[in-house]
Amino acid sequence: MDTIASLFSFITTPVSWVIVQFHSVYGALFGPDTGWAWGLSIVSLVILIRICLIPLFVKQIKATRAMQTLQPEMKKIQERYKNDRQRQSEEMMKLYKETGTNPLSSCLPILAQSPFFFALYHVLNSIASNDTVGVINDRLLESAQKAHIFGAPLAAKFTDSSDKLEALNSSLTDVRIVTAIMIVLMSLSQFYTQRQLMTKNVDTTVKTPFMQQQKMLMYVFPVIFAVFGINFPVGVLVYWLTTNVWTMGQQMYVIHNNPTPGSKAQAAYLERLSKHVTRHGRTRNRRERAIVKAIVAKGRDRNEYERKFINGLNKAGLAAQTDGMVIKSEGTAAAQAEDGTPATTAASGPRRQQPKRQSKSQRQSGTAKAAGEPTSLTKSDEPQDDTKPAAAAKKGNAKPAGSTRSKAQSGQRKGPQRPKSPSKK
Repeated sequence: MDTIASLFSFITTPVSWVIVQFHSVYGALFGPDTGWAWGLSIVSLVILIRICLIPLFVKQIKATRAMQTLQPEMKKIQERYKNDRQRQSEEMMKLYKETGTNPLSSCLPILAQSPFFFALYHVLNSIASNDTVGVINDRLLESAQKAHIFGAPLAAKFTDSSDKLEALNSSLTDVRIVTAIMIVLMSLSQFYTQRQLMTKNVDTTVKTPFMQQQKMLMYVFPVIFAVFGINFPVGVLVYWLTTNVWTMGQQMYVIHNNPTPGSKAQAAYLERLSKHVTRHGRTRNRRERAIVKAIVAKGRDRNEYERKFINGLNKAGLAAQTDGMVIKSEGTAAAQAEDGTPATTAASGPRRQQPKRQSKSQRQSGTAKAAGEPTSLTKSDEPQDDTKPAAAAKKGNAKPAGSTRSKAQSGQRKGPQRPKSPSKK
């Protein structure tokens, strides 16, 4: 660890300078030699670094979303080469190269803050060795060695001997209890952060080798932190615990407000959004309009939760527009269609009227009229004058009503008969 830390010695001076500046502020409040002054200085260093890494985190989120858009293509590759793992991996790497995505983009924040982590380790290790480092002079070195966090010196380790801890005015029991609790909290926070990412913010309909790697890292990372944590000074444990808590809170915010499409977090978010839009009849801000706009633009490619969201708006008499706005509609004609047709298109033209269903007698009457044959009179159509049927019978223009019925009873098909074709000899 000391060899690795020496590789980042070029950043030791800036890190030590930042810690000293924060210590001057907190030292005026809690005292320059207290653990609160030095501990809060390390916490403030973490917060400052993570704020500077927010643009990188936004880039990570965009890269993750780009990976999500490739999920259908990944699923096709999986199904096509399900019996050939090597060819499947080759096609996956080819897809990543063509689209310009990187499956390891989620590791960018960790890689970016690694130099600061090792520089802080180098600073604290120098304090434990009673060596000046960076801008920390002899006076600050003495003050840092007197600082204790819950009875454990800032530069103490879990593996330090009792003689070394007595030189730092501490006991072996206090150091091991404090460091053990911090190592457990550090590992649990790392595990929970990765677990909520895998269980809530991942599209479970598509399983890729990348997801399997993430699942493996969910269990491997906490073990790595627990193993290496016993060699970390208390100040480094404070640094790493703080950055894990920051990452966990940041991840919870992203999952709550910008979930991955097709994940359980998206189902919960769209349910909350549907209740608000139904209550107020509109979207609240630009982010919600962007989400509604993206759902409308998908059309037939919507997932189960997005279709449920659109159908819920339709049932409430609302229609999602192509620009992300939500308006009230007069009826289902203005609502968004299930196949992805925009509301404006659905409401622009008149609705297609379905033909009325005819009864059996009406269908027979229409067939007879098409063939030029007179139809039998129904009871409601019988004439009131008795002379008209007699006159019509004399002229021979009407056939008896029982003629059609007799044909039907004799086994012949109702309606006009098709002439038989002459048999071929």
